[in-house]
Amino acid sequence: MSDRLKIGISIGDVNGIGLEVIIKTLMDSRILEYFTPIVYGNTKVTSFHRKALGINDFSFQVIDTPEQANDKRPNLINCWQEDVQINLGEENEIGGKYAFLSLKHATDDLLEGKLDALVTAPINKHNIQQEGFSFPGHTEYLQSRTQSGDVLMFMVSDDLRVGVVTGHVPVKDIAAGITEAGIVAKLKLMNESLKKDFWVEKPKIAVLGLNPHAGDHGLIGTEDGEIVAPAVEKAKQEGVFCFGPYAADGFFAEDTYTKFDAVLAMYHDQGLIPFKHIASRSGVNYTAGLPVVRTSPDHGTGYDIAGKNVASEASFREAIFAAIHIVQRRREQEVLLENPLVARRLARDRD
Repeated sequence: MSDRLKIGISIGDVNGIGLEVIIKTLMDSRILEYFTPIVYGNTKVTSFHRKALGINDFSFQVIDTPEQANDKRPNLINCWQEDVQINLGEENEIGGKYAFLSLKHATDDLLEGKLDALVTAPINKHNIQQEGFSFPGHTEYLQSRTQSGDVLMFMVSDDLRVGVVTGHVPVKDIAAGITEAGIVAKLKLMNESLKKDFWVEKPKIAVLGLNPHAGDHGLIGTEDGEIVAPAVEKAKQEGVFCFGPYAADGFFAEDTYTKFDAVLAMYHDQGLIPFKHIASRSGVNYTAGLPVVRTSPDHGTGYDIAGKNVASEASFREAIFAAIHIVQRRREQEVLLENPLVARRLARDRD
């Protein structure tokens, strides 16, 4: 039996760039030295994308279960048998239907322990809505499937790590979703993930303000003084080394983020716009707080460039390596904690 990690890969929207970045990533055979890829999709759909990209020297090993995976080949599990009408670049029900079939099958195997981690290609959050999937995105779906409590959308790269208090919610509902308890909970999740998943011994976390200029002493909203600042102090009292609230614009413009191990933003765009600019196609979306490991690239379905052979696989490749590293760190930590050294007071030598 091989001890190489088995990484499941869901293909996302069949009309988007998911399969393009998957195929481009797995075409480099050197990547197979690090893990065994198992793609959840369909042979006819993958062949359509491969031909659309003009790629002739690549193929999958078709298997029925993860146990049959070939360590030396990219593997594929057929999640459906019927023919699928693919319209590259088009948002339609077909894209959502088969994105969910891929995700569900991969998640089933992940939860049954047949996979070591899951990497998800982009879905369309609108057309994937159907029986079995009534969630704003991957994060909430996996939270439900794993019956997890609070989770954290955690964007990570070599230069910056950003989490958000409120995720996929309308802007008009953001302020109502900002609570002291919610901020403290996210800070604890971030702190724990930095220690366990990224091996940061004593994380230093920055917290962004909700309003422009972090409220400017109440002149531009009172939430920062009444909710965010008290949450930072409470988290400190509970062992989280955190600071803030900081005005978001100056925080990134003046490179203040480089002095911290991670940043907690109040809402999606506040954190993800600067993250995607700074990470420059190498960012990864990681769901912290789950009992399983799931990552994804930091981009969407890319309908506008689907089938044009111009999509970059950089972020998807980074998502795979992030999943591998997190699994390895978690397992190594478990081993280290199995037999911890017992602290004993040393007696002073006597003559």
